[in-house]
Amino acid sequence: MAGAMAAAIWVTAEPIGQRVFRTPYSDVRLLGALLTARAPWRWVGIAVHLANGALFGATFARMGRGGWRQGLMAAELENLVLWPTMGLFDRIHPDRRSGSWPPLVSSPRVFAYEVTMHALFGVVLGLLHPSARNEAVAPEGPPAWAGWVTPAPGRANLRWLSN
Repeated sequence: MAGAMAAAIWVTAEPIGQRVFRTPYSDVRLLGALLTARAPWRWVGIAVHLANGALFGATFARMGRGGWRQGLMAAELENLVLWPTMGLFDRIHPDRRSGSWPPLVSSPRVFAYEVTMHALFGVVLGLLHPSARNEAVAPEGPPAWAGWVTPAPGRANLRWLSN
């Protein structure tokens, strides 16, 4: 669920990313227009993007990950690993073949857009992941350092001197 929610935030932020990096490129369009040439390309692209986000989020959870830093690192690693596939999209995507998009694999604007959007996705995923919320909960029982400063009844505790 966290992955789909993070992907939904990406979809919502996509027009801002396009304006900031001055690129017509869109992940929703990449997926949607590749799968259908008809009018519902946007809805198809959103559905596939949300499904991809959900799958990524489930994998993230299954690996026992949580927190914004781990989410950021996982999303950027995925971006780096999948970046070479942009060369394939350069050859087969209708927007590249028509010339309405720049060459994807060699565009610094598209790369910066992808890095930024993956960062947003990863941070949101990490913050929404349940184990990220558990990081703020204090463990039950006395803190680990309590034995170092609490002497046994009637005795001085000098354990800290030996370490």
